[in-house]
Amino acid sequence: MKDLGTVNLSADDWDEQNFPRPNSNDFDNVVERAISRRGFLSGVLAFGSGAAVMGTGLLGSTSAKAQEAASRFAFSPIDIQTDFDVHVPQGYSWKVLVRWGDALMPAAEGYDITEGGPVEGSDMVFGENTDGMELFAYQGHELIAINHEYTNRGTNLPAAQEGTPANAADVLKLQNLQGVAVMEIRETDSGWRVVTDSPFNRRIHHNTPMTIAGPAAGDELLKTDADPTGTRCLGTFNNCGSGRTPWGTYLTCEENFNGYFGANDAPEGPHAALVAEGYSRYGIGTEGWGYDYHKWDARFDTAVNPNEPHRAGWVVEIDPTDPTSTPIKHTGLGRFKHENAEVVLAPDGRVVVYMGDDERGEFLYRFVSNGTYRTGGPTDGLLNDGTLYVAKFNDDQTGEWLALTPESTGMTPAEIAVFSRIAGSAVGATTMDRPEWIAANPHAVEAYCCLTNNKNRGVEPNAGGDETPVGGPNPRETNHYGQIVRWRPFNDDHAADGFDWDLYVMAGNPTVYNNVYGGSSNITPGNMFNSPDGMMFDDNGLVWIQTDGDDSNEGDFEGMGNNQMLVGDPVTGEIARFLTGPKGAEVTGLTWSADRRSMFVGIQHPGGSWPDGDGLPRSSVIVVKRDDNGILG
Repeated sequence: MKDLGTVNLSADDWDEQNFPRPNSNDFDNVVERAISRRGFLSGVLAFGSGAAVMGTGLLGSTSAKAQEAASRFAFSPIDIQTDFDVHVPQGYSWKVLVRWGDALMPAAEGYDITEGGPVEGSDMVFGENTDGMELFAYQGHELIAINHEYTNRGTNLPAAQEGTPANAADVLKLQNLQGVAVMEIRETDSGWRVVTDSPFNRRIHHNTPMTIAGPAAGDELLKTDADPTGTRCLGTFNNCGSGRTPWGTYLTCEENFNGYFGANDAPEGPHAALVAEGYSRYGIGTEGWGYDYHKWDARFDTAVNPNEPHRAGWVVEIDPTDPTSTPIKHTGLGRFKHENAEVVLAPDGRVVVYMGDDERGEFLYRFVSNGTYRTGGPTDGLLNDGTLYVAKFNDDQTGEWLALTPESTGMTPAEIAVFSRIAGSAVGATTMDRPEWIAANPHAVEAYCCLTNNKNRGVEPNAGGDETPVGGPNPRETNHYGQIVRWRPFNDDHAADGFDWDLYVMAGNPTVYNNVYGGSSNITPGNMFNSPDGMMFDDNGLVWIQTDGDDSNEGDFEGMGNNQMLVGDPVTGEIARFLTGPKGAEVTGLTWSADRRSMFVGIQHPGGSWPDGDGLPRSSVIVVKRDDNGILG
């Protein structure tokens, strides 16, 4: 997430400004870390020279393999770009499918460039700041479920208000433009289009009724005056990454939910101490990010409803094929700043969900169900009845999943669910460099996680006071470039408690640095990038990497150009640039048509006046195709 409205800070920077981290660690710990860092970095330099590019043998160098093997990429890599447009390789073309404000339903009004459109009908248009998405083929229909992460308040409200809501109607408009869209798309002779009269089209926003399920459902921590049962709530918030289940439902992930709440008084009640600790750990302040919901909607006033923030920060399941269905918030998957949810099956049929908590120094999580999935069988409880784990990475490139249980944490099951970060700290999980998207290889039992960056690595502890030492999968102090960690579970079983790990790539700038900050050996001046964020595998086992980093093209980032989408070969370690976005944009969200001949890519918060040249940049989804209509991934 980039834009916090009139506050020109990232989500993490806002949290740190309003919730200062603990002071530096004591002198002995600082000395010990410095000594271990010197020893570790000497290994990392070798690590970056080959071992970081793991092939079929664990920790085996694939530099030679990458040079000898024929490329599996069906395109010529493109150069960096610094303009306000989208670029793809020769032989490929792109076209806009849908833009923020476009109608999803016949009754929606046309887009209003001056004020972004009226509040009436704002829940019937394509929302703002597109992010994670998935395509579902259902009975001859192709349906895309897609996230709308946040709003740029200044362009949705009258200019004279400078992005500040003046009344409840302004708040309602902002609430309607966020959340999730489900839309049917269809390919015609003139290209893909949204089927605006489709019965499947639906907007899910900040006021959509939801069901709460799992270990925290009905607990005192989730009860409010409006919902004394603690099992029903309204809305899904700051929807970032996504996922899909084997049974054909969509998973949307609530990330920076904390910015929607505010108050003037501290919370009270029987859980006041734990709630206050949770507010601090999750960054829930009195003013929020300027949405001002709490001034016009008492649901968001934590002095009035101290438990309402506990009803956000979950993974939400949506059935895209049934527009009458009620979304479900699954508390068994933990509460934190979810990036995405990658679902795989263990050999015995248990459901495994990998999840990252996108904040500096937070954790990597896994859920393992108690029940098993069988095609066509019941799925109730498969995302709640099980165990939540956090990852611990060892410097010998092994790791283990630490179970979050009452015995290991001293917390109740509901407390573990609501305050998963605190539970992770209790068991000593490894603090990570902002775990973002996780993707599992369809051709090998392994998973990857984008660790996008962490300027505080080795400098400050996380929000809970946990150390952030340099080492393991986080090998660089003040890490501005990011890396992708990969793990292979023991016995080829995603439900196993142990794993081996390495780094698939360390992003960097080899034109500026000739050390660890130059990146691993599969990073060159021709493919360098920073801040890997989104990630998805295609059917061929190639991994697509999307970035959300510094596009200044200056200093440490000279020569890196705009944010981009690259493709990597896990076998050879080869990485090549496929697409560049407009300056100012994040490239985020990726899915394919049912016939794999069209690729849908999200362009969030573009700069300039892309894509229409009308003076106002609009987040959009584009379609990329081969000019010969060949298969893409």
